[in-house]
Formats: sequence, C-alpha cells, structure tokens
Amino acid sequence: MIKFFLMVNKQGQTRLSRYYEHVEIHKRTMLEAEVIKNCLSRSKEQCSFIEYKDFKLVYRQYAALFIVVGINETENEMAVYELIHNFVEVLDRYFSRVISSNGARSGESTNVPSHSEQGWTKY
Repeated sequence: MIKFFLMVNKQGQTRLSRYYEHVEIHKRTMLEAEVIKNCLSRSKEQCSFIEYKDFKLVYRQYAALFIVVGINETENEMAVYELIHNFVEVLDRYFSRVISSNGARSGESTNVPSHSEQGWTKY
C-alpha cells in the first residue's frame, strides 16, 4: 500500500505531497525532511529503494525533480518504480500540450503538475 507521494526539487523543497494515511502536520514536516535527506544524499549508482523505519522508500530523479513514494513492506518496489515513471510520462504529455498551446517556445517543457489538483498540498 502506498503511504505517501512526494515531489521534491534538488534543493530539498517539497513541491507536492499527498498522504494516504493520516499524519499530523508537524510529523509530516519532520518525515519529509528525513526522507528528502535520505534520498538526496544518495549517489546515482545506488539503488532507488531504501528501507526506512517501518516502510520502504522508492524514488526516481528526473532532472531537478525527485519523486518519492513511501510504501509498506509488502508492496512490490519495482511496480512502484514503474508507476513513478508512468506518472511522469503522463505529466510530460499532458503539460507539454498545455505549454505549447500557451505560446511557449518549441521544445520547452516543465514537467511540473498544476497545483490545483484536488487532494494535493502545495508548498
């Protein structure tokens, strides 16, 4: 089961977060800081799966954006790793069309979702 989903930039700032279990706000802040520190401190050669406290972290880096998913012990890490990639591909296709229709130069893309998505927390 997925516990949370985070989108974080290279500076360690959370851009989007979604929790699927209740976590108090002050605990979210501490959890995100620890999770981000663990993921950003790893080299590209290291595995993208981390055992952390009572759950696992699965993350992928796309340019300056890290996507981190917290899962329980029984979840398949490779399936979540592929889910992250599919999610990014959908965002890229969706927002590339939006950007090009708004007059952006050809080839520009941000790969950043809209903050108006219901259920997401904007920072």
